[in-house]
Parts: sequence; structure tokens; C-alpha cells
Amino acid sequence: MKFRAAVLRAAGAARPYARSRPLAIEQVELPDPGPGEVLVRIRAASLCHSDLSVVNGDRRWPLPIVPGHEAAGTVERIGPEVSGFAPGDAVALIFLAQCGSCARCLEGRSFLCERGTQANRDGRLITGGPRLRLAGQALHHHMGLAAFAEYALVADKSLVHIPADSDFVEASLFGCAVMCGAGSALYSARIAAGESVAVLGLGGVGLAGIMGARLAGATRIVAIDRSESKAELARACGATEFLRTEQVAGIDAVDVALEASGSVAGFELALQITRRGGRTVTTSLPAADQNFQFPLARLVAEARSISGSYIGSCLPNRDIPAFMALHRQGRLPVEKLVSGTIALDDINAAMDALADAQAVRQVIVF
Repeated sequence: MKFRAAVLRAAGAARPYARSRPLAIEQVELPDPGPGEVLVRIRAASLCHSDLSVVNGDRRWPLPIVPGHEAAGTVERIGPEVSGFAPGDAVALIFLAQCGSCARCLEGRSFLCERGTQANRDGRLITGGPRLRLAGQALHHHMGLAAFAEYALVADKSLVHIPADSDFVEASLFGCAVMCGAGSALYSARIAAGESVAVLGLGGVGLAGIMGARLAGATRIVAIDRSESKAELARACGATEFLRTEQVAGIDAVDVALEASGSVAGFELALQITRRGGRTVTTSLPAADQNFQFPLARLVAEARSISGSYIGSCLPNRDIPAFMALHRQGRLPVEKLVSGTIALDDINAAMDALADAQAVRQVIVF
């Protein structure tokens, strides 16, 4: 079948993207679903900084590629050996297919699935591929999804059922922003009731981290960002106070610092404001050549815990339904993360808005 998709042939185009247009809207092709594969009609796909990192070259991916990894839609067709999904099912897409049989999956940490990770690095599905074609040339799948398109062929292990009456714009955020943010607060940082928390970087993941900290019962939640414009939204998500980055020096240290700024400077600031014996957790993916230094003696003498969080240490089949239930109860106001909706043809200008921090989550509606 043929359908429209955003294709990136080369990373690192000059800004503004609205002029250089690194993402071209093309008619691409897919075969019928193979064993273990599902064709999904994409109903909504959100723009995340991880997508921007594909376009600007901060993260290296095999090219050409169809980006997009945060989406929701409906099942169109299923391939052989697929059970549990049927045409018409509403689904959220998960950017790491979890095989269920590798060592990490068997030990209960499927968010580190080895086979899924390798497939993502190769720009293919866990079932094989790449499956996408443009004029006979193979196109790679971003994180097993390639969701900036009218349709996506994915492994059935990349899908989670969601309620049939879900708002797809809001549902699209649960597969990345919500799990990476709220999950990091609840599972990676294991915030306890009464603890103090700082969240650095108020994009979709950071703001979802504030929501997660509130769910966990944190009594002090300090939201930190370079832009004062994020203050009102941060408080609406559950922050008890807001500070601009340059105002942070001298604040009372916190039990837990969640870092979602995407920068080494942000991570170093998170370490600085974490108390002795506290926990610093990062969800950031800055450019691969970025490093930081920290004295080993301080790590020991101050009994610090420093960790990375991938997918918020979530188990999607357990956590997405739970998070969506909390959302319906009004306890996880994910709708506040949606800055607006756009058409697929507007994607390059939307990448400019994302790069300039003018939006939290812009959602492509198909």
C-alpha cells in the first residue's frame, strides 16, 4: 500500500527548518503485515525532542528514515501469528518492542530489551526489515515505529491496547512523555511521600515528571527551567514553586532531582542541588559526544545515587492502562502538555517551534 510520510534523507539541515525543509512529505510503500506484524492507522503523532535529535543530528540513525515514535491509532490489518489484536482496536505505540525472551525481559526489566534495542539501532522492526520503501529504496523505521506517517507497520510487541473512546491526541503522549516522565518519578527515582523533588527541564517529559512526583506524594516540587513562560504550566502540573535556572544557586537541597533538560549543564545542576544521600535521575539524551565529570570520592562520601532512566523503568502493558486510568480520574492531567495540533505538512515549522522551546507537545492529527 502507499501513503504519505515524512522522510528524512540527511540530518543537520540549517535552521529555520521551515525554509530548509529537512523532512519531505513523500508517498511511501509498505508490504502486507508479515508474521507478528500489525498495520496501524496513525490517528495522532506527537513531536518530541528525541525526534528533533534525529533531524538535527544529535542522535545518529541510519538514513533515510521516517521519524516519529510517540503516537496512537487504530489497528487496520494484522499478519499471521498475531493474537490479541484485531482490526479496529485502539492502540498506543511503544518505541521499544519487548521480545519477552532475552535476559533483560526475563529478569523483569523489559524496558532494556536487548533484541528490541538492537532492532531500533538498526532502524528496522524486531520482526525484520526495514519494510518501508520509497521508489524501491529502503527507508528505516525510527524506533520501530516510523510514526510521522498516515500508517505504520509495527511489531505486535510495539502495541498496547487503550480504551476505544480514547482521545487520540492525548493518548499519543502516553507511549513516551508520560512513561518517561511520570515513570521516572514513580519507578526509577522511587519518590516517597513527603520527599522534596526538583525537576530540571520543563518539556513534555519534565512536566510529566512533576505529575509523577505529585502522584508519589512529594510535598515540595521545584520546577526549574530557563524560561519564565513555563512557570504557570509547571504549577498547573503540580509544582509547588518555579525557579529560572540562574535562580537555583543557594536553594535548599532536595531528596530527588529529576533531570530532563537534555544538556550536560542541566545534569550538573541537578547533581548540585541533590542533598547528601539523595538521588539524581536523568532521562536526558544529549548528543552522544557529551560527557560529564564528578569526583568519585564525593559519590562515596556523600552516599549519592546517580542513575539513568529509560522509558521511566516502565512496563508498558502494565503502566499505560494504569496511567490512562489516572488521567480519566483527573489525577494525571496529560492534556496540559498539548500545545496544539498540526497537519503533517506543517512538520518542519513545528520542528522549529520545538527547537526554540516555543511548544511542549505539538501533535500531528491525521
